[in-house]
Amino acid sequence: MSCQEPANYFFIGWDVGGWNCDKNANSRDSIVILDSALVIVGKPWRGNLRTFINEAKNAKEFIRKLFSLCYVNLPAKIEHVTLSIDTPLGFSVGFTELVTGLKFIEPVGSYDTNPYLYRQTERYLFEHGLTPLSAIKDMIGSQATKGIHVLAKFASEVKSCGVWSDGELLTAIEAYPAACKNCGSIETLRQQVANQPVDNQDKTDALTCALIGYLFSKSPEKLIAPQDSVPPSEGWIWVPKDILKEVKP
Repeated sequence: MSCQEPANYFFIGWDVGGWNCDKNANSRDSIVILDSALVIVGKPWRGNLRTFINEAKNAKEFIRKLFSLCYVNLPAKIEHVTLSIDTPLGFSVGFTELVTGLKFIEPVGSYDTNPYLYRQTERYLFEHGLTPLSAIKDMIGSQATKGIHVLAKFASEVKSCGVWSDGELLTAIEAYPAACKNCGSIETLRQQVANQPVDNQDKTDALTCALIGYLFSKSPEKLIAPQDSVPPSEGWIWVPKDILKEVKP
């Protein structure tokens, strides 16, 4: 893709709340939409997407609902949307084989290398000084299944490891905004966003997700890509290279 994105390319960040997050005032779905000039489109939204996920019949309808929630109409000539999602979009092969086929792995060592609790992408981040959450251990299974449900319904085509698509309009990836608080590449982009949603942490995280999607589209070389050994079924967390620390000895 060329460095000059068409004006009708958009980047949506989704900070994911649980299926019933309307009952949790502290953590809800949040949506921020950026255009190719890093201008926030409409007004960032916070609430529960469950009803809108249920109502949409395809990717375009889902995207139209996200734009509507942000108080703008879906552009008539929209070309592409990158949706960056802050929740685990897969489970480890070790975990799925354990629960579906009673296949076990030994030995099971420390928590950050546990093949049931963490995917390869998360174990990689642990090795580089980060502390990603586990959908199994850290009680975010509701958020994870919500994100995976959206993939299954609206972007079920696996383009490559960690990249999902509807084959036409939508590309979806997994983001990790909590790791980007002191990330130079993200902060440089954030400073270019004039009307930032600073009134809520969920919206701030959604903005970070949108910026990761922007990097994924415009400067993918600035993000860590999965190695060939990573199972596509596990997915991949796309993070900027400049947040990683040296590998632990």
